[in-house]
Amino acid sequence: MVVAGDPSSSPVPGGAPITEEEALDRLRQTDDQSLQYYAAWWLGKMRSRHPDTLPLLCRALGQRLPRREAAGVEHNAVARNAARALGKLGQAEAVPALLESLEDDDDGLREAAARALGDLGAASAIAPLCRRLASGLAGAGAVRTDSSRLIEPCEAFLEALGEIGQAHPDVVAVIRPFIGHERPLIRSAACRALLQLTSDPRWGEQLVQLLEHPQLQVRRAALMDLGASGWRPALEPIRRTLAENSLKLIALRGLAEQLEPPSVPGAVDGAARAADSPHPDPATTAVLAVMDDLL
Repeated sequence: MVVAGDPSSSPVPGGAPITEEEALDRLRQTDDQSLQYYAAWWLGKMRSRHPDTLPLLCRALGQRLPRREAAGVEHNAVARNAARALGKLGQAEAVPALLESLEDDDDGLREAAARALGDLGAASAIAPLCRRLASGLAGAGAVRTDSSRLIEPCEAFLEALGEIGQAHPDVVAVIRPFIGHERPLIRSAACRALLQLTSDPRWGEQLVQLLEHPQLQVRRAALMDLGASGWRPALEPIRRTLAENSLKLIALRGLAEQLEPPSVPGAVDGAARAADSPHPDPATTAVLAVMDDLL
C-alpha cells in the first residue's frame, strides 16, 4: 500500500518545476543524487515517452550508492525511484531489469521492483516472487534481527501477485499462509491478493473487518486494498470507515475503475468515463453517488 507521505508519491521537498529535457539531463549526471532522484520521480509521474527515458531509468535502477545523510538522500534512493518510475511507464522492456532487482540485497529496492512488476502485470515475476515468499511466516515473514522490518517486503510481494492476476493453485498456496501473519498490514495485503485472484468473498469480508481496526494505519491499508480489489460489497463499509475522506475517495475511485475500466488505451479513467456515460452500470452509479457525498 502507498499513501500520502511515501517517497514514491511526491518529489524531493522544494523541487522546482522542470521540463522533460531537464529531467533527462539530471538523470544523466551522476554527481548529485538528489537531482537524479527528483528526475526519476518526474519522468514516472509524467509518463515520459522520450526514447531516452527507459534506458536512463534502467541505468539508474542499477545504480548502487550509500545514503548521503547531509543531502537527505536514503540508501539507493535513485535506484528505488527509478524502479517506481518504470512501473508507471507501462513498458514491458523494463521487466528484465526489474526482475534482476528482485534479487538485490537491498530490501527497499526489492519492494520497489515488486510494486513496479505488479503495475506492469509481469507474469515472469510470479516465479521469483513466489520463491521469495515460499518460506512463509517463519522465513520471508519473520522479523529481521537488525531492525523491525521483515526478511522480505511481503506486503509488496503479495500485492504484486494479486495485481499480476494469475490464479494458479501454487500461487494461491504461497499467499494463503500470510493471512495468519501477526502484522495486520500483511494480512490485509494477503486478503487483497486472494480476493483479486479467487473472487472468494471471505477475503473481502476479512478486509472489511480490518476497517474496524483500532489503528488508523491499518484502516487506511484496508481501504486501499478494498479499492484495488474492486469488490462491490465494500462500498458501504468504505463509506463508514473512520478515516480521511480523501483516502475513502481514492478507494472508491478504485472500485469505480474496476467496475468500468477504460475501453481503449489513453481513455479517461473508469470513474470519469462512467460518469459521462448515458447508461452507466448501476453499481458504478452507486459508487459515484457515495463519492459525491464525500466531496
